[in-house]
Amino acid sequence: MDIEEVFKKVLDCCFRVHTELGPGLLESAYEACLMYELQQEGLKVRKQVAVPLFYKDVELDVGYRIDLLVNNEVIIELKSVDSIADIHLAQILTYMKLAECKLGLLVNFNVKHLENGIKRVIL
Repeated sequence: MDIEEVFKKVLDCCFRVHTELGPGLLESAYEACLMYELQQEGLKVRKQVAVPLFYKDVELDVGYRIDLLVNNEVIIELKSVDSIADIHLAQILTYMKLAECKLGLLVNFNVKHLENGIKRVIL
């Protein structure tokens, strides 16, 4: 399965979760439900994946965590906020660079219509 097929399945799962739950829940609830949906699609999913920071050839564990990593190639950063801010975009870009992933999805589930809470991110 190529990365675009994976990405489409991820989007479909996001929409299913949002349709079922709607806005207003904690990020952790959306994470658990989305992980379930992605696994039902046969995708390999890991949650809260530690991302080390290398500084002058020293690996530092500074607490960076990817919400969901799908098939080791798509990063999903979940939010449940009033609106996506520039800092959220900076966060996913940082995770993508550190994890060497080219494709990411920033999803804010706290919106009436999910299409208004989705941002595809490409490095």
